[in-house]
Amino acid sequence: MTALPNTHFTNARLADGALVDITVTDGRFSAIAPAGDSALATETPAIETIDLGGQLTVPGFVEGHIHLDTSFYGDAWRPHIPCTGGFDVRERVAFQARNLTAAAPIAVRAKNQLELCVVHGSLSMRSHVMVDGSVGLKHLEAILAVREAHRDLIDVQLVAFPQSGILSSLGTAEFLGEALKLGCDLIGGLDPASFDRDVKGHLDVVFGLAQKHGVGVDIHLHDGGTLGLFEIEEIAARTRALGMQGHVAVSHAYALGEFSGDVLKKAGDMLAASGISIMTNAPGDHAFPPVAALRQAGVTVFGGSDNIRDSWWPYGDGDMLNRANMIGYRSGFYEDHELEAAFDVVTYAGARALRLDNYGIGVGASADFVTLAAGHVPEAVVAVPKGRTVYRRGRAVAKDGKLLG
Repeated sequence: MTALPNTHFTNARLADGALVDITVTDGRFSAIAPAGDSALATETPAIETIDLGGQLTVPGFVEGHIHLDTSFYGDAWRPHIPCTGGFDVRERVAFQARNLTAAAPIAVRAKNQLELCVVHGSLSMRSHVMVDGSVGLKHLEAILAVREAHRDLIDVQLVAFPQSGILSSLGTAEFLGEALKLGCDLIGGLDPASFDRDVKGHLDVVFGLAQKHGVGVDIHLHDGGTLGLFEIEEIAARTRALGMQGHVAVSHAYALGEFSGDVLKKAGDMLAASGISIMTNAPGDHAFPPVAALRQAGVTVFGGSDNIRDSWWPYGDGDMLNRANMIGYRSGFYEDHELEAAFDVVTYAGARALRLDNYGIGVGASADFVTLAAGHVPEAVVAVPKGRTVYRRGRAVAKDGKLLG
């Protein structure tokens, strides 16, 4: 999709409070000047001028962790099934397999969920897609088609995700390799210790495929306590040994939320030195990574919805601004600088974790942005205003919760 050349947006309020006029040319920000600067209009005459009316103008949100293939959003309601003895990944995977047999086609459910995210302002996304011995490449083939059909609305990275484990699911390693050939952007993993019960063997496959195919890594890690911390240390050691700093993420990392003091500081310093990003969705009944402490250590912490109305929990609305609110609330963020940090988790930090080029409100960046009825970022995080317009490469694609055109 090519944006109209030289579209002027007047009276945009930036995060620093500045009121500016913005010009978009060929889908990118080509000029930003103080509001009312007549030189801007003279130098770059516009085909169209849009008055943003002083609304807060922010870059598109980054949905850093989602599962497009397993959501039931827009499908029949699936009552949540509790685990029999506390949270158990294997049991949840079994519940998921049972529910998916009666669900609408993947393409339908994925389209519903993806468009839900877009109308709330997410214009970049990382989705994990089941690739293992239980489903082969079927889920991926459906999601690849959905990604292609929506390429003009949103940029989507795909992670080949072994939901049933790697070593414990026959043929999974081979399927993961094929998935990377078909178009997955990263290789995933799942609880190397508790699920596959072989940390070395699991990581050998994950990092071996990453090296072979030149892709990044994003590993699900639910294991808590010292076991989870040990796995994080092993992932960090692999990352440094292979020179993959900046190309590895650990999603969930619940164990980090169970430590404090010197142990947490050591872990934060290790993650920062290894260039490993940490994803959190601030889940309601789990310890989760301490956002402020990790950020202070230099760790990139980014956010995601994770599951939306699926077999893991019935919650989720696809709104990353609301996710920033949740992360801030659960983190005890009250001051403006803390609320701004929660916002960063779903915008610029997410862009760093996903290694997005040309992100943000700046000349040369892709003109993907959202306008909000808020005076500044802290207000936006607290109020989560719903009246917003979403612009993709300078064109409005969603307004007030609905897709346009």
